[in-house]
Amino acid sequence: MLFRSSPKRKVMVIGLDCADPELVFGPSLQELPNIRRVLEAGVHGKLRSITPPITVPAWMCMMTSRDPGELGIYGFRNRSEYDYDKLSVANSASIHEQTVWDLLSRAGKNSIVIGVPPTYPVKPVRGSLVSCFLTPGAQSQYTYPHELRGELQRIVGDYMVDVKGFRTDKKQWLLSQIYEMTTKRFTVAKHLLKTRPWDFFMMVEMGTDRIHHGFWQFMDPQHVLYAGDGNPFRNAIHAYYKYVDLLIGELLEFADSNTRVLIVSDHGAKRMDGAVALNEWLIQNGYLSLKKYPSAPTRFDQLEIDWSRTKAWGEGGYYGRICLNVEGREPQGVVPKSEYDSLRGILKEQLESLGDAEGASIGTRVALSDEVYRDTKNIAPDLSVFFGNLYWRSSGMVGSGKIHTRENDTGPDGANHNWDGIFLMAEGKNLARSQQRATLEGLRLYDVAPTILEAFGMKPLAQMQGHPIAA
Repeated sequence: MLFRSSPKRKVMVIGLDCADPELVFGPSLQELPNIRRVLEAGVHGKLRSITPPITVPAWMCMMTSRDPGELGIYGFRNRSEYDYDKLSVANSASIHEQTVWDLLSRAGKNSIVIGVPPTYPVKPVRGSLVSCFLTPGAQSQYTYPHELRGELQRIVGDYMVDVKGFRTDKKQWLLSQIYEMTTKRFTVAKHLLKTRPWDFFMMVEMGTDRIHHGFWQFMDPQHVLYAGDGNPFRNAIHAYYKYVDLLIGELLEFADSNTRVLIVSDHGAKRMDGAVALNEWLIQNGYLSLKKYPSAPTRFDQLEIDWSRTKAWGEGGYYGRICLNVEGREPQGVVPKSEYDSLRGILKEQLESLGDAEGASIGTRVALSDEVYRDTKNIAPDLSVFFGNLYWRSSGMVGSGKIHTRENDTGPDGANHNWDGIFLMAEGKNLARSQQRATLEGLRLYDVAPTILEAFGMKPLAQMQGHPIAA
């Protein structure tokens, strides 16, 4: 009797950083035939991101099914000590939990991992790994195994991990750089899919994030900086999504009938209405004291701060992080530990009631780390502030005398992040035919890792927060 082995189970995950549900599931879906093919062949829905919805740590939270507090990473930069000036950049060495590909490697599965933040510096994997946008450049050791770097150099030249200086007014240059980066990343993906054995494939494209930050104001008539219907970049974001969809179609050619396909994003995007100068607000409300107020807008690390009279200070970014100057914790702490919770409560109430420049409510949300995370490893922010429910960003600058500004303190930027990303999943055997669309509710970023493991017949780790999503 002739026995035939069953086809090998595979999972393909295509990650689009910052891809937004409104841009994918909305009217533009008709112009995205390959994404639509996955949507119509399986299940889809909005994917609730983490607190905060930031690239680092969101992708690692997705791949470990652990929250930022459990990972001990609360953003791109994190406090490394209880002092006033030491911030460390999160990287792969910061991740101590097992990722999906770590677990699959132990189970004898081969993986191809491309661009998942943070995977620099590279760590060994059973298979091939190309690191993420945190890589200093193409001359760094950004691949595992190491000799893969030379192979990729011959295929695409200098591999682009990111668009350096994407916050710029040189929009035509930025657009060409985004396309070049995306083309090279998908070229590398197709090359590895062709030449390497794989059970699990995952890539993350950063271009979707960079084009939002660079061009949202040209697309959205509600944007405060909207350039008018006739502006030359009116369709830049939509055209780029169509290009990415074309490249996704080329990847789907590698998905056989026994391959589960996922298209996911770590968070969404929305227009940016302005910035709130967090430290200016703290100064004006008596929480932050300066020895000398600057004569021009100045970064926080260049201010002369009177720590003996300072209760709190903040950091800028897509969301604001407030640190309290606690007695016995910080070097010159002044907030008694007995007043810690009450001060956090007061700040939360005041910040959530802060309106725009005219006093109109903007819907700010404040999160307390010990309330939103299972654990708080390393040094968590005492408060996380999402101004205008993310329609506004946080500015750390001091010197304008104003709390509200239309300008971003780190360079031109038209978009902020949003709470919901995208999730699409289909079995390869169904991609050739359309079926009843199934829209799922209540999906969480933490559910992705258990869903991948379930496809391989593996149970999620007990400490994982998510649950498998039914195909």
